[in-house]
Order: sequence, then structure tokens, then C-alpha cells
Amino acid sequence: MGNTTATEGTVRWWTLALASVAQLIVVLDSTVINIALPSIQTALHLTDAARAWAVTAYALAFGGLLLIGGRLADRFGHKQAFIAGLVGFALASGLAGLATNAGLLFAGRAAQGAFAAVLAPAALSLISTLFTDPRERNVAFGVFGALTGVGAAVGLLVGGLLTQYLSWSWCLLINVPIAAVALVKAITVIPSVARGQARPLDLPGMAFSGLGMLAVVFSFSEMATRGWNDPVLLALLALGVVLLLGFVAWEARTRYPLLPLRVVSDRFRAAAFLAIGLPQVSMFGFFLFLTYYFQLILGYSPLQTGLAFLPLSVAIGIGSTVITGMLAPRLAPRAIIVPALLLMAAGLAILIGLDVNAPAVFVTRFLPAELLIGLGLGCVIAPSISMATSGVDPDDAGVASATVNVVQQLGGSVGTALLNTVATMAAAAYVVANGAGGQVTTEAAVHGFNLALIVALAIIVATAIVVGLMLTTRRSSVAPAPQAQDEAA
Repeated sequence: MGNTTATEGTVRWWTLALASVAQLIVVLDSTVINIALPSIQTALHLTDAARAWAVTAYALAFGGLLLIGGRLADRFGHKQAFIAGLVGFALASGLAGLATNAGLLFAGRAAQGAFAAVLAPAALSLISTLFTDPRERNVAFGVFGALTGVGAAVGLLVGGLLTQYLSWSWCLLINVPIAAVALVKAITVIPSVARGQARPLDLPGMAFSGLGMLAVVFSFSEMATRGWNDPVLLALLALGVVLLLGFVAWEARTRYPLLPLRVVSDRFRAAAFLAIGLPQVSMFGFFLFLTYYFQLILGYSPLQTGLAFLPLSVAIGIGSTVITGMLAPRLAPRAIIVPALLLMAAGLAILIGLDVNAPAVFVTRFLPAELLIGLGLGCVIAPSISMATSGVDPDDAGVASATVNVVQQLGGSVGTALLNTVATMAAAAYVVANGAGGQVTTEAAVHGFNLALIVALAIIVATAIVVGLMLTTRRSSVAPAPQAQDEAA
């Protein structure tokens, strides 16, 4: 009996390690080629407009297909979906990394996003179904949450290292050996969790959600460069909203829904989704502006820029694992998540008021800001993901996990578009008021950053208030899954 328990424990922790690696490469690939874009543009002779598709193609396929990927994982088995997603992601990475023209690069990046939409929900589903003990569940989601939080920042560092010392291709090819090693272990270690019921796939729901998400993610992604007043994008955004409303209406009446509304209608789970998604609105803008500030104002190289984000990554890891691991067994989710959001707000507040003449700005402002934001974000992510996936029927584990990724993806797309637009408009107004040329252009950019940071701060504070109000009654964020409750009874 003891050996069986020990073996089961080993299987769970190996599964956590493999799922965490998969989540890391999925999140990392959303930012890893950002720093490499100038090199890619030169090598493949891309126009300024076309180069953005190296990022947009991945985001579109990933965000648009997540719910479908989650339901496929429920239908065909989480292990099977994990392996298929891992193999497909590796092959797509190889195609993109070896691309000799723009078409192959964009096709590879889109394929990466499509397989990531299967891999990410399957990885999270494996953790949520295998870890039912509250203490182990806290640790597991702490580790998974840490990698989810640091992935974007690590992507910038890895992108800088690989671009500077190897080539831009390795920003994508690096996934192939990592996936190959993970695949060998996954086949032998991950248990075959029972498949969901053999019920018909919700094809109308897939069409509504897929097309709606594609329209919304594309609109927000392009608004960052084409502006909020572009009539085509506004029409596409409106179409996306209509399709998603149609999706909700259809899901409420169909017998076999793609996303059962019970997954998102629960007040505590809805609060968890808000706590996961809304901070991303601020964080993606935060990454964007700091990348520009480090390189354009402080004169950092791509590698130095990546290293400058290292304190943030370390802080997220500590917050998700050490601090959350100590607090989660003792405190209700509200008592962790709300103060953590306010800690993030304090970090953003430190950065407001940046200027162009601050040689020691990293030590005096960016370092403490990164530590506060990282610790806060880490303490938000882990308990929120745990609460969002706890108590879900095993047949819905994949789609609930996919919803976690959906809110993150939408938050990042909206945040990049919103805060970039705020910064651009503020900079333009500053130039009009003070004249163009010389120092004014740089001052205008920093002025735009400051105003965008104020908006980001307001979003975080509002999130803390709303989530705090929604989590007014007590409920454990680590409630065991239904099958574990039955066994206990």
C-alpha cells in the first residue's frame, strides 16, 4: 500500500514537471521573438507592417482555438491531448525556425498557436485532476503559476540571449529538443486519465467561439499599431462581440455545450477568472513600456533588457511558491488575492513620474517596482488558478483550464492595445503642446508611458475592489474535485 502511494506520488510530481515545462514554452513563445524581430525583419526582408504578424499569428491561433482545444482534451483524454499538442508544437516550431520566407514563418507561428491551444489546457487539466490533496494542490499550482507568470519575462531574456549569441532561428528551434525530452517522459509517466463522455462535439459552439475569439484578438492586436479609430477594426471587433454573445446564447440552450455556463457562472470561479485576466491588461503594457524604456531611454542592449526583467521573474516565482505555499493553507483566497493586487498597484505607483534624465533609475525605481509587482502577481496567479479549476466536473476540466488561458490571452491583447493607444495619444498631445524635435520627442514618449502606467494602476486597483466584493463569503480555493469528494464519503 505504501509503495503504491509513493508510486502515485512520483507520477503526480513528474506530471507536474512535464505540464509546467509545456506551460513555460507556450507562454514563453508569446514574447521570445519580440527582441528578435529586427533580425527576423532583416533576414526575411519583411516590411514594417508584415513583421508584426510573427507575433500576431501565434496570438490569433492560440486565443481563437483555446476553448476548442480544451473540449478536445476532455473528449479524447488529457494525456492524449498533451502528447498530440507537444508533438505538433515541436513540429510547428521547427517549421517557423527554419523558415526562409515570410509565408513559412507566419504559417509556423500560426501552427504553434493552434497546438498550444491544445497543449496548455491539457497541461493544466492534468494538474487539476491529479492533485486533489489540498496541501499538494497548493504546491502544484504554486509551481505552475510561477512558470505562467515568469514565462513572458523569461521569453524576453531567452530571446535576447539566443538572438545575440546564436541567431533568431533558435528563438523557435529551442522548443524542439525541449519538447522531445518532455515527450519521451510523458509517454511513460503521465497516467491515462479516463476520457470524457462520448458525446457529440458542439460544432456550432466551436464556430461561434473560434470566429468570435479570432475577431476580438485580431482587432485588439492590430489596434496597437493602427489605432482605435480604424473603421475596419471597429467593425471586426463589433462582429467578434456579436459572435461571442451568440456563443453564450447557444451554450445556454444546447444539450452538449462546448463551454457549460456553470463553469463561468459560479461567483467564486468568475472572481478567479477576473483576478487572472484583468492584471494581464496592466502587465502586458508594463512589459511593452519597460522594454522601450530600457532600450531607448537607458540605452540597454537586447541582452541587458532581458536581464533587467530577471528580478521580476524571481519575485513572481517566490510569490507563487514560497509565499503562497505558506499562506494558502491558513488564509481564505480573498485574504491573499486582494492584498497581492494592492501590492502590484504599489509597484506600479513607484514607476509613475519617470523622466529622461535618471541614470540610477533602475536601482532606485525599477528594481523595487519589479519586486513588488512580481511578488504581488505571483500571489495572485497561484490561488486564482487553483480556485478557477477546483470543484469542476472531470468532463469539464479541459474547458475550464482553457478558460483560464482565454482570460489571460484576452487580457494581454486588450492591455497591449489599450495602453499603447493611451501612450501614443498622450505623446502626440505633448508634442503638439511643446513642439517637435530634439529632447521633446523623448520627453513625449516618457510622458505617454507615465499616463499609461496611471491607467494600468487604476485597472489593478479596480480589480482588487471587484474581486474583494465577489469573494465576500468563505469558500476554499482548494476544494477537492468531485470524484475525490465521493471517495472521502
